[in-house]
Order: sequence, then C-alpha cells, then structure tokens
Amino acid sequence: MIDTHAHIYADEFDDDMEAVLSRARSAGVSRILMPAIDTQTHAKMILLEDNQPEYCISMMGLHPCSVKSNYKDELKAIEGYFTKRKFIAVGETGLDFYWDLTFKDQQYEAFHQQAEWALHYNIPLVIHSRNSTDECIEVVRQHQNGNLKGVFHCFSGTAEQAQKIVELGFYLGIGGVLTFKNSGLDKAIAQIDLSNIVLETDAPYLAPVPYRGKRNECGYILYVAQKLAELRDLPVVDIDSITSQNSKKLFSL
Repeated sequence: MIDTHAHIYADEFDDDMEAVLSRARSAGVSRILMPAIDTQTHAKMILLEDNQPEYCISMMGLHPCSVKSNYKDELKAIEGYFTKRKFIAVGETGLDFYWDLTFKDQQYEAFHQQAEWALHYNIPLVIHSRNSTDECIEVVRQHQNGNLKGVFHCFSGTAEQAQKIVELGFYLGIGGVLTFKNSGLDKAIAQIDLSNIVLETDAPYLAPVPYRGKRNECGYILYVAQKLAELRDLPVVDIDSITSQNSKKLFSL
C-alpha cells in the first residue's frame, strides 16, 4: 500500500519515529508521500526524506492554513525549492474556510499560483478543501487545460462533488473518515470507480476506527483498505493492488 498523504515529519512523531516507520512497513506500506506545510517544516520534511530515501518522499507547497500576511515570502521560498530539485507533487495547497477567513483572497492567490506550478513542472496538485470543495473544484476547472492532474486529499464531500472531481481528471484521496460510522463518505463514493481512488492516512490526524481520536499512523492505512474492501465486496489484496497502481500512475512512482 502507498500512503499518499502523511505528515510523518510532524512533531507528534519525534519520540518514536523509527517505531512508527517500522509498524508502517510491517503493515505493508511501501511508500509514504509527505505533503508540505510551510517554511517552518520544509527542512524537517526534507531531512526525513534524506534519512529514508525512496520510502518517505516529499512534496512542496504552501498549506492554506499557513497563508498569512507573509504568504508572498512563503511562495518565494517554495519557488526557490522548485528551482533546485524535483518534488513528487505540489502541495498541499487549496482552500480552508473552516478555521479562519481573514486571508481568504490570499488563499485563492496562493492556490492559483501553485496550480500553475503543477502545470509548469508536470506534477500532481494535492488539494486541501475543508469547507471549500465546490470552490476548489472551480479553481481546478479554471486551470484544467487537459494536463492538470492531482488529488482532492481527504475527500469528504458529496456524491455530486465526487463525480465532478473525477470528471476533471482528479483522484479522490480516501482516509480514516471512511471508517467513521456516520460520515456518509461510503455513500458519496459508492458510484466512484476504484480507478479514481487513492488511499491516505493524513497522519497524525484523522485516525481510523478503532483508533479514532488518537494519533494516526501510516500503518493504520490498512483499516481504510479493509473498510473499502468491505464496501466493495472485494479482497483487501485487490484494493491494495488497484489503489497502489493508481498512486504509481498519478505520482509517477
């Protein structure tokens, strides 16, 4: 299995990083893709990649919750990283209208810029869309010239939104929310073909049942795969195979 979205470099893992990675490998996780947040954590993320080559792989981008008054400096720093080396994706970027709308316009500006980088470098765009799925869909539509690709990470929208995302050529990133009893995500993706789905944990956040409310780990992606297998009446090994192939195709692994 490939965990397509995990903040494994977060402070929450400082005390037992090696044990967490060992458990991930034991659970069958073959790669961990790491979304960027901002300049406060870029160096830490890249250091982990250096220490775990080919296993923990970095993206580069500015998280919408980190779009503040200094967002132009943040974007300039990201641009500098892109001129120095390759990254597996641009992200995570997008819009977050849940926490704070103070920099709403700036979130849009940062998102548009990062969509253009994804097109320029021909790499996927990894989208955060909390309380803003329709708005994020519209931004993707504006940039979709037939070459933009990516994933709506931690998708938790409606069936209609899921269909729109797939029609735009994007994948749905499915994580622990699928295991929550009343999330409705099972129904939202019921008609979505498995060829449009990738798995993720978003560790250390959104741990699946039976660990809901606790720190999430990459190894817990197995519970997401098991739930999806149950919903589709397929063996877990098939879910693993299909979603892993999707991830390899999307991220050119």
